[in-house]
Amino acid sequence: MTADLSWMLEDIVHNVPRARHAVLLSADGLPRGATEGLAEKDVRTISAAMAGMQSLSRAAAHFAGPEEDRQWNQTIIEFSHGWSFLIGAGQGAYLAAAAAPDVDMQQMSFRMHRLVARLGNNLTSPPRVSAGDAGGARGKAPRQQSSGDAGFVLVELDQVISEVKGARHAVLLGSDGLPRGATSRMSRDLADTISAAMTGIHAYSRVTSQFAGVLEDAEWCQTVIEFQHGWIFLMAAGPGALLAAAAEHDCDIEEFATRLHEVVPRLTAAATPGKGTGHA
Repeated sequence: MTADLSWMLEDIVHNVPRARHAVLLSADGLPRGATEGLAEKDVRTISAAMAGMQSLSRAAAHFAGPEEDRQWNQTIIEFSHGWSFLIGAGQGAYLAAAAAPDVDMQQMSFRMHRLVARLGNNLTSPPRVSAGDAGGARGKAPRQQSSGDAGFVLVELDQVISEVKGARHAVLLGSDGLPRGATSRMSRDLADTISAAMTGIHAYSRVTSQFAGVLEDAEWCQTVIEFQHGWIFLMAAGPGALLAAAAEHDCDIEEFATRLHEVVPRLTAAATPGKGTGHA
């Protein structure tokens, strides 16, 4: 294992009001440093969860768009009691940070990226995600919707996609990893693949709850993944259901997220009940 870089991570918690923790980890889930106040077992858990989530995010990059340049930028996880952030920190390394709900997001982002620049002497530049890394999706033609898929299309989601500029796809899935319905431009094959990946991302997101802060009734709200070419949103959609959606990078993400949250009650009322829960 390389030298412990924990001392450099203290810059975030000391200079960003409401920041809580920071962890530097390798792509294979091994911790390379952490701020004070985190138990060693929690650092190991967070490192493994963040690395696993990043691996699944890269596999789902084609959901955000067909472009060949599918470079991942960052992942943000929102809880009722705080935030978790993940960015690249060099070749095969990532920087994770946690903060209270009222943290200044711009200041947090600035400090994280400045720290990565300072780590440049120890870590090289972040890897780019190529189309070949994105779950092997390039060159594979998705199966087109057939007449038998008619009941699979969710009209409410189709309306949101058509009305929000830059919106691409959306799929409603159960916590069992099976899709319940999707927008009309999504094939069943794509819905199956994305649902499986999003189920894993949801599970890893929930594991980071304690990293964001300790609260007995903490609830996961959403996970947002930013790529160079687009966005992926994963949000709670009622008991036993999740909603995954994708948009182009220049989409108004606040408008898109708001419209998705508005349509959730209608989707869950119409969908077939699934198993388990979608909350932390």
